[in-house]
Amino acid sequence: MALCGVLAAQSFPYQDASLPAEQRAEDLLGRLTLEQKASLMMNASPAIPEFGIREYNWWNEALHGAARAGLATVFPQAIGMASSWDEELLEQVFDIASTEQRIKFIQYRKNPQGSPQYHGLTVWTPNINIFRDPRWGRGQETYGEDPYLTSRMGYAVVKGLQGPDDQPYDKLHACLKHYAVHSGPEGIRHQFDAKDISWRDLAETYLYAFGEIISRIDVQEVMCAYNRFEGDPCCGSDQLLIQFLRGKFGYKGLVVSDCGAIDDFWREGRHGTYLGEPTTAVARAVRTGTDLECGSSYRHLLDAVKEGKLSEADIDVSVRRLLLARFRLGEMDPDESVSWNRIDEALLACDSHRTKALQMARESLVLLQNKGGILPLRKDIKVAVLGPNAADSVAMWGNYNGFPVRTVTALEGITAKVGAGNVTSPDAADVIIYVGGITPRMEGEQMRNSPEGFDRGDRTTIELPRAQRAEVDSLRKAGKRIVFVNFSGSAMGLLPETENCEAILQAWYPGEAGGTAIADVLFGDCNPSGRLPVTFYRSDDDLPAFEDYDMAGHTYRYFKGTPLFYFGHGLSYSTFKYGRARVRGGELVVRVRNRGKMAGDEVVQVYMSKREDTDGPQMALRAFRRVHIPAGKSVLVRIPLDDNFFATYDEASGELRATPGHFTLHYGHSADPATLRQRNIRRRS
Repeated sequence: MALCGVLAAQSFPYQDASLPAEQRAEDLLGRLTLEQKASLMMNASPAIPEFGIREYNWWNEALHGAARAGLATVFPQAIGMASSWDEELLEQVFDIASTEQRIKFIQYRKNPQGSPQYHGLTVWTPNINIFRDPRWGRGQETYGEDPYLTSRMGYAVVKGLQGPDDQPYDKLHACLKHYAVHSGPEGIRHQFDAKDISWRDLAETYLYAFGEIISRIDVQEVMCAYNRFEGDPCCGSDQLLIQFLRGKFGYKGLVVSDCGAIDDFWREGRHGTYLGEPTTAVARAVRTGTDLECGSSYRHLLDAVKEGKLSEADIDVSVRRLLLARFRLGEMDPDESVSWNRIDEALLACDSHRTKALQMARESLVLLQNKGGILPLRKDIKVAVLGPNAADSVAMWGNYNGFPVRTVTALEGITAKVGAGNVTSPDAADVIIYVGGITPRMEGEQMRNSPEGFDRGDRTTIELPRAQRAEVDSLRKAGKRIVFVNFSGSAMGLLPETENCEAILQAWYPGEAGGTAIADVLFGDCNPSGRLPVTFYRSDDDLPAFEDYDMAGHTYRYFKGTPLFYFGHGLSYSTFKYGRARVRGGELVVRVRNRGKMAGDEVVQVYMSKREDTDGPQMALRAFRRVHIPAGKSVLVRIPLDDNFFATYDEASGELRATPGHFTLHYGHSADPATLRQRNIRRRS
């Protein structure tokens, strides 16, 4: 019988859209057999026609736009969007991503051809792992190395994806991943044990963004990671999933495994904590709270119940959450009754979405170096556009991407800006624009290929590929002025390039409109405003061992050396002058003036350190504001100084708490101590 026929013939509480989703889920749960319940706990959930339950695939991606399902707007890679430090714009980007993913869902429901995978309403985004080491290939998917910045940007992503709270249905469901203590190496993630992690590093770094986002918004999914934590696979960790996630953080939503992560419990050559015992493995996963498996191990659920390792009540806990999620999305109701399903399909990859992709691409670009003010370039000069990424459209997309209507490469963007007649050979040229770096075909998630300098998606060196370094050096020796545009999803060791090039622009993987944005910045139609969400180290010698998860020596908070470019760094065509900050009415108040001739955006950054906290970070980001300042004008920036601002690790409680002490507030436009101004505060309570 067709779905509409089933619904018309029966009238049960779970079919009544006027009832709360919780009540509907409970009613339907009581009508399902054990076999039906178990089937719903699998990523590719089958239809159960007698109850109007349709086939549903939980696996969907929206890392920087609706992904892997054909046509979509492709925004800059996540690490690039982190460089915008623009929470409002990021929320707008993911509102667009959720609109386009809803359209994918609508289109598949109307014409269900092929696989339902990547056409659903539950997207496994955002990746809020801490980018502790630039060699990690998946670091490009994150929002950088700082827990506070990650929590703010991650919150904006979730808010944009899930939609407003006052609607009868959720627009999409977001998923915080990968929980927890995960940031490479990729090649050993199915065997790696993140052990001996200090309570401080857990509280301050690895769990911080998860806890902060969960406390601020009703995020609906969390994905548990591949690795072990203190001996237990994350998807079977009582400490991570029960004590921290459900207990301490108060998380109410569902937990999904990373794909194949439950297999790692029992298959030889992986974690092997329950070697050869799949029923024990799935029982452990379910009883610690992994509700949904991406993989095939949960086919052993019924055997686990038969063997007494699981009860039907254990199964019910997970299925209740899964049904609730589907009711909240409107996925269990007639498609036409859900307002989100009436979104105009013409919005998919439309011009207005493309305009937003260009705006984000512009804000993501970070001007690292500009010797002698060579930039912006005049539009009447002769330029040669060289380098392996100059005309590579695929390199623009990053990983976990959709497919745009059109991609503007760097070469196309520059040619459109200055005219084909001004793009010439290196010999006639006034300036060489060298578009180099690496690509998402080299760095990424557990990749099979390992070219020189890479190992299964991770990097074995942060240095620029040797052939590019030699070519840039040769151009410099020929007397050429060079503007280097670097593509990468992570920090690069560019020390020789800082000496051989006049200017360096960090482009990340800038999305479908990246070439236009690059040209806009290089030729002065856009004032660069991106700021680094990661530290750019001088060389491999600055890096601790890749497998070392102790935060000592990692990121700007604990790195003792002098980096090539500091966290938060980014140049502008304007000069911003900071006044002396005052503390009044529970706020830090500082005036910032644009002393340049061009309007621009400044990212005001405020860091905190505590004199008594001798084992803590040198300083830690506690607030930021992105502000637009017209040429010659100033703005007054106000930063609330609440308990969260002053929270530091408290040994006695193992928590982040605001305790008395002597604090220094560091404010300015990067984490470079030489450029920051300071304000000292003594806090007595």
